[in-house]
Amino acid sequence: MSYTNKLKIFNDPIYGFITIPDELVFDLIQHPYFQRLRRISQMGLSYLVYPGAHHTRFHHALGAMHLMQKAVEVLRYKGVIISKEEETALYVAILLHDVGHGPFSHALEQSIVENVHHEEISLLMMNRLNDFFEGKLTLAIQIFKGEYHRKFMLQLISSQLDMDRLDYLKRDSFYSGVAEGNINSDRLIQMLQVEKDELVVEEKAIYSVEKFLMARRLMYWQAYLHKTSLVAELILTKVLKRAKELTQKGIKLEASQPLHFFLSHKIELEDFNDDVVIKFSQLDDFDIMSALKSWQFHDDFILSSLSKMIIHRDLLKISLDKEKFSKEKLDYLKDKLIAIYPVNNSESDYFVFKGKVKTLGYNKEAQPIKIVKKDRTVEEVVLSSDQLNSRAFSKPVTKYYICYPKVLKEFNKF
Repeated sequence: MSYTNKLKIFNDPIYGFITIPDELVFDLIQHPYFQRLRRISQMGLSYLVYPGAHHTRFHHALGAMHLMQKAVEVLRYKGVIISKEEETALYVAILLHDVGHGPFSHALEQSIVENVHHEEISLLMMNRLNDFFEGKLTLAIQIFKGEYHRKFMLQLISSQLDMDRLDYLKRDSFYSGVAEGNINSDRLIQMLQVEKDELVVEEKAIYSVEKFLMARRLMYWQAYLHKTSLVAELILTKVLKRAKELTQKGIKLEASQPLHFFLSHKIELEDFNDDVVIKFSQLDDFDIMSALKSWQFHDDFILSSLSKMIIHRDLLKISLDKEKFSKEKLDYLKDKLIAIYPVNNSESDYFVFKGKVKTLGYNKEAQPIKIVKKDRTVEEVVLSSDQLNSRAFSKPVTKYYICYPKVLKEFNKF
């Protein structure tokens, strides 16, 4: 009789050895849904800016589970009762929280499917896995959906200070080389506590919380929303939009079977039956890059030009400003483009367009991060910290962009 050792370890460059806590977690990691995450990049196209940023959602999910193991250990040490069933459910929920991410992570979230968030797809895939594993994921799904009565468990998975954020900041900082994003996740986890079913942080960790929030803000503007990463992701969404438009006109494009399915159909949340979930689970970064390599030689000028931009990293020019770019400036650039490129006015939208990006360092409207004081009173972090009363954390930062081909640079008079 063959025997498989399911209590294996992973050697992680961030934390060292990561242990698999039980056989269910091992079986989930081995499942094709989870193995697919090896082929989904964590930071999308940020490797075009930071060459080391080639890590994957697989890395991140394992790292988040490792931090959850530490959090469970700390909370139990402080007297919080967590049953074995709850412990396993927490590991499963954090392990699978990103299983529904599409290719290049957030870049194509609204391009492959229509108005469907990756967390909704994650839940659909978790439900299918629950059927496969005969109901063993039921508690994890309840926690993930916020339906379990112990609300602090959801906060460990999804909140403004959760294991997801603690891992991706430290991991993305490491792989990108953006040192400003590095955080002390060990310190933050050691200072966690539960008060009245709420996840709180001990008062002496206030400076670590401040550093965490500042690191997240800096990572957004220096890495996730770096203007080159931003324009590359915008071009990629334009490529998929054009590919869908051509496919639905009956023009045949070379593409893998899963990608061809999503190019041929408008898929919304209510369309996600079992067959669609299976097709989505077969889609990854490799499908997109293989398609781009083929499409760069297509007869369609728009599709080939945009595909070449990604393949050769010869991107559109992007300008950022605190003020909105006017429609007059956009139309001016479009007119100049039409005189040079073989496109009409509506097609010029693929090459000249504007928009905005917005981040919020700390969302006071969402469930707040709370500090527990020595007298056991609980206070929101913005009231406990002098640093977090600043506008940088309490109000959203919005930047406006306009994108256009480099050939129009000489016509940019603004």
